[in-house]
Amino acid sequence: MNNKLKKILRDVIEVEINGIKSISDNLENTLGENLLRSIDKIRSIEGNIIFCGLGKSGHIANKISATMTSTGTPSIFLHASEANHGDLGVIRKNDLLFIVSNSGETNELKNIINYAQNNQIEIISLTSNKKSFISSNSDISIVLPVYEEAYPNSLVPTTSTTMQLVIGDLIAAGLMRVNNFTEKDFKSLHPSGKIGASLLNISEVMHTGDSMPLANEMIKIDQAIIIMTQKRFGCLGLTDHKKNMRGIITDGDLRRSLSGNIFDQPAFKIMTNNPVTINKDSSINNAISTMNDKKITCLFVVDQNKPIGIVHLHDLIKISAL
Repeated sequence: MNNKLKKILRDVIEVEINGIKSISDNLENTLGENLLRSIDKIRSIEGNIIFCGLGKSGHIANKISATMTSTGTPSIFLHASEANHGDLGVIRKNDLLFIVSNSGETNELKNIINYAQNNQIEIISLTSNKKSFISSNSDISIVLPVYEEAYPNSLVPTTSTTMQLVIGDLIAAGLMRVNNFTEKDFKSLHPSGKIGASLLNISEVMHTGDSMPLANEMIKIDQAIIIMTQKRFGCLGLTDHKKNMRGIITDGDLRRSLSGNIFDQPAFKIMTNNPVTINKDSSINNAISTMNDKKITCLFVVDQNKPIGIVHLHDLIKISAL
């Protein structure tokens, strides 16, 4: 039984992958042209993008709307049933209507299209039937390539909704690119939660002042060990007489150097020159990525080669996991 079930699961994955691949295969055709036209049209709209749908397609439209809003394109999801019972007023003159309907013949959506046309509101649609009422009455009609639903007998929308999501992601990604949507922009729209935390600037979370393990490069190694023990970062930053960053000593450097009488030696003798540092405007994500790549656990934050703070990998992981 388990093997048969696993085969069904693999078959579902394969069918849905084929559906996504068909989108890629058709990007040089009318599908790709209409995607580019949609991106250009959405970019030019002064108002909101009103996403509308019903049933499974409605859920997809809601998700695409959320993706758009979170990536800098103001949008609203309008439930087709609610629209038919008083909520059509949500759609304003400078808005754009984006309808998602697999069949393209959903009755509840026809009244909404009539309303939009009567008020000179442009329409983009995403359907599976280019001859449908909705596609035929849209300014831009995005039509899914031929696909097969993954569920036996095509009873449940599976591949079709996956493909709708991909189309939404393509448009959102395209808009981010042409609008030069940056990590800073994303952060401003996600001030809370795990995403917001991971995009905090290092300057907002770094240890500063007396918390930093710092000393002059001429300090004796025995004194350096005392400071490292007190500060608990497992390292010591070394500076020259102008307070410029010169190097770093880590616990590993000390262990590797414990041969002979080194304790009276100046710290620069065993330091690592030109240590990896980070800018105060970098994000937590960038800092974690840098530390993982370099296999280190601490980073000094520098401004014009002068240390102004320090961050530890464990602290950043804890913050980004909130």
